[in-house]
Amino acid sequence: MTEQYIERDRTLLDPSGDVWDPVPVPAEPGDADASWSRLSEQERRTRALARELAETELRPYAAHWDENEEFPERSLAAVREAGLLGLTVPAEYGGQGRGLFEGCLVVEELARVCTSSAMAAQPFLNGPWRAIHVLGSDAQRERLLPGVAAGTRHFAIAMSEPGAGTAGTDLRAELRPDGPGFRLHGDKSWVTGGREADTIIVFCRAPGTVGPYGIGAVLIEGRPDGMAEPHVDPKMGIRGVAECTLRFDGVRIEPQDVLVMPDPDSKRGAEILVNQFNPERCGNAAMCTGIAQGALDASVSHLKQRRQFDRPLADFQGLQWMIADMALDVEVARTLVWRAARANTGGFPPQRETVMAKLYSSEMVQRVTNQAIQLHGARGYSRRWPVERFFRDGRGLSMGGGTTEVMRNMLASIVLDRRVSQRIPTS
Repeated sequence: MTEQYIERDRTLLDPSGDVWDPVPVPAEPGDADASWSRLSEQERRTRALARELAETELRPYAAHWDENEEFPERSLAAVREAGLLGLTVPAEYGGQGRGLFEGCLVVEELARVCTSSAMAAQPFLNGPWRAIHVLGSDAQRERLLPGVAAGTRHFAIAMSEPGAGTAGTDLRAELRPDGPGFRLHGDKSWVTGGREADTIIVFCRAPGTVGPYGIGAVLIEGRPDGMAEPHVDPKMGIRGVAECTLRFDGVRIEPQDVLVMPDPDSKRGAEILVNQFNPERCGNAAMCTGIAQGALDASVSHLKQRRQFDRPLADFQGLQWMIADMALDVEVARTLVWRAARANTGGFPPQRETVMAKLYSSEMVQRVTNQAIQLHGARGYSRRWPVERFFRDGRGLSMGGGTTEVMRNMLASIVLDRRVSQRIPTS
């Protein structure tokens, strides 16, 4: 790793002699950030720790992970050493037993400087292991959750397929009976973190079933026979955490590795497929908020330091209005995310609050990061400054965990108390 990347996000010197040096973000509450007043003492300590860690350990390497498309192992190790990866795992499995809300506080602060690092930490804080805790057997919980608490078991979830993205219940991966166990056949795509994951929850279906009937989920550990090596798909942003395609060709699944048994006569698996992702949707929304806050911080710093027409840019009313709108957008998103994460009951946050937070924040981050680029001018478009990375990272989060269009459909069905299928009826 070269000094070029280590220093890129700390201080930049351009040919004109102008320096970009971010205004330090206080680890304690200030007059400009009233959100601290909504936190308990414990929550304030968690947020302050995550913020300090992000500034000292994550920021110096953020550009490196992006530029080299390298998994942020050093950053993840720093989060682990700070005791934050096991924050939300129940105490009986070695974790600290904190709620989803504190997990969202952490990923928001990490994403404020490095989305790849936040995304690497997300599975430990708000990720698929929650499905094990809520839906799994005692033996599955005892086998798998201590590793999450220790920060050593990397979980991923395989839901999407080449022909089943938004139409998730069109999945074709099959769990075929084979003696006392099963064989898994099928392809999965866009598996976030699939390259590093050692434990994967794979959604599949019973043979001969279609639509929402017969969907279940199984657990795969390691790289068993019949599982091809992950194929990495290069992408626009969050480049330190790979999206992968996985192929399963007769992978042996023992009965103890079935998380949700596919039932040809039941829609339960489809409902789980939709709802179990809500903790990650909250984390997704929190990362959107963190990215937007990072873009706002960078813009405030730039407007205070940069001078044109013998005046600081911060003196121009048109730019002041842009900053005001950005700050308002970030605060509204944070309020929605915090409300959803605090409403967590029974292991999964409620659908209505989660969908609102996910929908608003994933559109908000695009507005705010786009404005940040405009405020920085040519510097905003340059990869030597961080805001173009914020823009790229935020764009991907509007699709992960459900597109904004799907979120609108879900929210409308809740508000109208009317479930409308997107399928055209066939005669």
